Amino acid sequence: MASDDRTSVAVVGSTGSIGTQTLDVIAADPDRYRIDSLAAGRSLDLLVEQTNVVRPSFVAIGDASLESALREAVPAGTEVASGEEGLAECARRADVTVNGVVGFAGLPVTLASLEAGKRLALANKESLISAGPVVQAARRTPGAEIVPVDSEHAAIHQCLRANDVGKRVNRIQVTASGGPFRGRSADQLKSVTIEEALAHPTWAMGPKITIDSSTLMNKGLEVIEANELFGSPAGDLGYGLSLNDIEVVVHPQSIVHSMVTYSDGSTIAQLSMPDMRLPIGYALAFPDRFPVAYGPIDWATIGRLDFEAPDMEAFPCLALAYQAAGMGGTAPAWLSAANEIAVEAFLKGELAWADISGINAATLEKHDGGTGTTLESVLEGDRQARHYATELLRRAPS
Repeated sequence: MASDDRTSVAVVGSTGSIGTQTLDVIAADPDRYRIDSLAAGRSLDLLVEQTNVVRPSFVAIGDASLESALREAVPAGTEVASGEEGLAECARRADVTVNGVVGFAGLPVTLASLEAGKRLALANKESLISAGPVVQAARRTPGAEIVPVDSEHAAIHQCLRANDVGKRVNRIQVTASGGPFRGRSADQLKSVTIEEALAHPTWAMGPKITIDSSTLMNKGLEVIEANELFGSPAGDLGYGLSLNDIEVVVHPQSIVHSMVTYSDGSTIAQLSMPDMRLPIGYALAFPDRFPVAYGPIDWATIGRLDFEAPDMEAFPCLALAYQAAGMGGTAPAWLSAANEIAVEAFLKGELAWADISGINAATLEKHDGGTGTTLESVLEGDRQARHYATELLRRAPS
């Protein structure tokens, strides 16, 4: 029987891909974990269904207009909240918060968890990318720690642990599947459809991150995230790496999730079949290991592992991410915000796939040099970038 000293978990973004898989992982070890809180943005029906199954003590919905309907549908005695503060409160309550919110909206959850001195299982890369200096300050709260859930960063985290807490790190290799358009030239990508861009060859993800994977923007954002997690001296691990020490390697099988190369030329890699439940379980159990295997490899049938350099000309979003990271300050926030606007327009059929990078580049050119050292400056940078990107879309020929 499950005991009351189980690790309490808040799942914010519980109705999305990361959230639903987190519930699967926790259900596999109910004697060790319990769901304290659930939160979602607008998916009322699924949130209600989840609440009735796992019976959390607290539930929140981002859209405040849906709070009354949520309150009426959940079991009696369940505490209900809404809005940005409701989602943040989820993160303050539990021992571990899984932040699976999509986009910049995940920032308040990230900050609330860290400022409360809790463990953050981070799947929302945009909050760290957009507000790096602010998040770094929150990470210094006693007890606060980030264990990444992105498969690449979870892999790096494991590789660093494998070498006496990562001494003498020389380079980090972030692997990329290459998305559905690997090998296509820039000319061949001019007529990409929404359906083609959503057909990822190896991962099942939400629409926004799937489009980002197709443009390699997702990989560019992961480079910025890796720089914040592992390159900054202010970080939990802080190996002092520069941006130039983080490289992207295309690996279409998505079995090698990332690698770390050390000063003596040795490279340590983390391998498994593609399954996001593995890094979720890793983040929950750290520094232990989760007892259920996800993505084990059948070595007799694995076949081949291929690696190649990314095509920066066909996929300019990757180069833009390196550019924004090099600019520093709120430049990554500007790029991330512009990309959210551009991807949304593409998914609505209002922008061509090939023009996503153009919106991103033109917006980044407008960056005002903001340092991003305060939350207010980050929010203002995000607002300005969304304004510029929206104006560019409005002026673009239909």
